[in-house]
Amino acid sequence: VQLQASGGGLVQAGGSLRLSCVVSGRIFTSYAMSWFRQVPGKDPEFVAGIRWGDGRTTYADSAKGRFTVSKVSAENTLYLQMDSLRPEDTAVYYCAARSGSPVRSRNDYNYWGQGTLVTVSS
Repeated sequence: VQLQASGGGLVQAGGSLRLSCVVSGRIFTSYAMSWFRQVPGKDPEFVAGIRWGDGRTTYADSAKGRFTVSKVSAENTLYLQMDSLRPEDTAVYYCAARSGSPVRSRNDYNYWGQGTLVTVSS
């Protein structure tokens, strides 16, 4: 399984971006896919996740009400719609996959994309 993230860029505070993560290979319905983000000097932080089989989602508190994680199974693509962006959302965003439900620990994910940089200016 290979993951390819894209969609990052520079946006002003209050703006929106949509990240995409295309999966090469088979994603089983028992898998979960999540978005993490990382700023320099810190560990990756869980943002949002989705169960591939039934679409059930989970969010970090920082993302609730502003970000929406979704998927298009037929296209093997994961999305993260980010609205009302803040400067503190600036980070490299990664998509990741694991067998089971989405969890917040980065160590529990087997597959990672290469990351896409999101910069939010004030």
